[in-house]
Amino acid sequence: MTALVSATKDLWEAKFERWFAPFDAVFKHKVRRVWAPLYVRGLIAPGDRKSMEPLAARVAPGESQQLHHFVAVSKWETEPIENVLLAKSDALVVGDRAFLLIDDTALPKKGEHSVGVAHQYCGALGKQSNCQSLVSLTLSRDDISVPVALRLYVPKTWATDPVRRKKSGIPEHVAFQPKWKIALAEIERIR
Repeated sequence: MTALVSATKDLWEAKFERWFAPFDAVFKHKVRRVWAPLYVRGLIAPGDRKSMEPLAARVAPGESQQLHHFVAVSKWETEPIENVLLAKSDALVVGDRAFLLIDDTALPKKGEHSVGVAHQYCGALGKQSNCQSLVSLTLSRDDISVPVALRLYVPKTWATDPVRRKKSGIPEHVAFQPKWKIALAEIERIR
């Protein structure tokens, strides 16, 4: 039984490395090339909690600070990574029966300090509440659905408040846009 578990794990690792290779190639900094696959492994591997400490304990025991730094502080260009994702998604969900699904996704929040949290309609709760809202695009066909874009909606109250923007690190180029404009921009980008 132990040999079967080991062989299955080795096969999974080999498949993961093959699958992740195109993403790995676009990370220019070698430290990011170490932490990116570990983080993704942690996200897709079994385990209920995907917050930093439990995730790090599974994939990089004793290195939660390094992994946290990679996720929270490290900066890189997202476009090359998104282009790899789009190419993989297109290859997986190609065909006349493929659809692009556009939705807003709400994340209920208790406080008001997470970027973009405002009192707005929260689909997850079915009512007005404090939440973050994201515009999502998913490529889908039959039983296959692949998320290809997820953009944070920044409410006008956040976009026009210089103190909040600075404190939360909202980049200068990010301005208020209604959700439908975010969706159209993402459709154009992925085309």
